[in-house]
Amino acid sequence: MELKIGETFTWKRTFSEGEVIQFAEISGDKGKHHMVRDDQGRLMVHGLLTASIGTKIGGDLNYIARELVSEFLRPVFTGDTITCELSITDVVQSEGFKKIEIKSTYSNQHGKEVLIGTSHGIIRE
Repeated sequence: MELKIGETFTWKRTFSEGEVIQFAEISGDKGKHHMVRDDQGRLMVHGLLTASIGTKIGGDLNYIARELVSEFLRPVFTGDTITCELSITDVVQSEGFKKIEIKSTYSNQHGKEVLIGTSHGIIRE
């Protein structure tokens, strides 16, 4: 796969209450802020569940992350639709693999950033 600096990939999804509860079971994170509905009847989505949107794109690219840095800017709630945009910031060809650097931006349905981050890793050839 040929990747270029500046190339961008996007994926979006809407989180359901069932997914938040299932993630709480899988991860063991049953903090009150994830298990008790807010005044609008929503559950707060786990940060790592939100960040997992980018792993769909990573899987499509056969990307193996070596480091992930995430800054959680605002909460995400059930019913929110989050769009993840990953941009390639560096590509270095090595023997048998490419070293890749990525910048990520996650925004909600109102266009507000909820998560930003960076990652570096490899893609084997």
